[in-house]
Amino acid sequence: MKEEEYFDEAKLLEEMKQDNIAAFNQLYNKYAPILYQRLLRLLKNPESVEEILQDVFLKIWNKREEIKPEKGFKTFIYRMADHMAIDLFRKIGRDKAMQLELWAASVSFYLHTEEQVFDKEKAGIIQEAIRSLPPKRREILIQCKLEDKSYKEVAEMMGISVSTVSNQLVSAMKDIREYIVKNYREDYLISLIFIAILSF
Repeated sequence: MKEEEYFDEAKLLEEMKQDNIAAFNQLYNKYAPILYQRLLRLLKNPESVEEILQDVFLKIWNKREEIKPEKGFKTFIYRMADHMAIDLFRKIGRDKAMQLELWAASVSFYLHTEEQVFDKEKAGIIQEAIRSLPPKRREILIQCKLEDKSYKEVAEMMGISVSTVSNQLVSAMKDIREYIVKNYREDYLISLIFIAILSF
């Protein structure tokens, strides 16, 4: 039999509520790797992800008696991790370099994801922002993020330096961010960034 056939989540949750540490460990082994990849996709920082994972599972153990298996443990644990990630993002809100890195990750995720993952409004906002870029800057963004070309390949293709590609890509991310803040609300930045988590 496959490993999944031995995994009785409802039973493990009930056992964990009875202080069974072995049941807790099985749940951890099942969900920690999934959550790790889910959070790393957004945060791009293994240390931050590890910290959130520890907090999530510590909270689950401490609140084990309140867990209701019939309400869906997967949804429960994902929501908890997402909220902790959002709290972390708010804490680093003054770190512009980190904000830009997270924003770049979300734009890259959008460019590599089926459009139906996003609601039409948010997809349209990102498309609109990308279309607002100067042609050369937009082309560099598409080649690097959508076509997955290296900076060197794009530089050779466009007859420019690697540093110019890098600088233009950074500027593209800043332009997209500023376009959304100017034309919509800053709240959209967090919303759009966290699609990268919630859709994974």
